[in-house]
Amino acid sequence: MTLFEILNFQKESIDRLISVGFKPSDCRYVELYADYMKMQRQGEKMTYIVALLSDKYKVSERKVYNIIKKFKTDCTAGAV
Repeated sequence: MTLFEILNFQKESIDRLISVGFKPSDCRYVELYADYMKMQRQGEKMTYIVALLSDKYKVSERKVYNIIKKFKTDCTAGAV
């Protein structure tokens, strides 16, 4: 299967993702956010979580805060 065939097959889904602000690079942070949610459920403090995730995923603390903020944002009703 070619890249074109995959994109053509998934065009509607991709268009919906784009309409809510999705960027392909967001995929690399799904695991980071999953770790954040797990640590939050365990009662860890935000500052500790951010410092740990920053070190683990080799991104700045500011980037971790931005990822958390972005992934917490609700999707618009028309996009889902």
